[in-house]
Amino acid sequence: MEVHNVTEWADTFTSNAWLAVGERDVLVDAGSAEPDETVERVRKHTDRLDAVVLTHQHGDHVGSLDAVLDAFDAPLYAYDDHPRRDKVLEAGDEVRIGDEDCEVVYTPGHADDHVSLVGERSVFTGDVVVYNDEAFEDGSFGRTDMPGQSREKLIESVRRLLDALPETVEAMYAGHGDAYEGNVRAVVERALERAERREPKY
Repeated sequence: MEVHNVTEWADTFTSNAWLAVGERDVLVDAGSAEPDETVERVRKHTDRLDAVVLTHQHGDHVGSLDAVLDAFDAPLYAYDDHPRRDKVLEAGDEVRIGDEDCEVVYTPGHADDHVSLVGERSVFTGDVVVYNDEAFEDGSFGRTDMPGQSREKLIESVRRLLDALPETVEAMYAGHGDAYEGNVRAVVERALERAERREPKY
């Protein structure tokens, strides 16, 4: 499958919004970039969306959500309640994203409603683990310094994510930073080690 970041053009703060094009064209997170431009970026790759799947509902991940749902009349998959949710995500569910069946893994800590989506080749990690950001290169973790967040829960979630990763996974698409192809398990392990050492995120 092809995976495109349809918010990489944005100058304003936004999450990545990953469009997986394949058997089912699915957008993972909608970002918070200029909504009409985000819709047009999706349309450059597909004329339909079979679903929008949220890793969590922080503002930088859902700011353009209504515009995307309206433009494509797409169903919304989310773990937590949302007025436009069509499908409840639960831990252990499988969701077809592009050409892969992805397991829903509950990964709170950065957000109470956070899930990651683990396929045979690809993993969509939202903000629980990222490849690179302003804090760390080659293995970073989501911030836990805001009200309602928990470093302990995040550490447990990264361990849970590691347990769920198949040996065949080779691509990671996170909520921030760059996409990564290679030894995904090693990147997640480095993120876990840094989180366990209580290294400050920022």
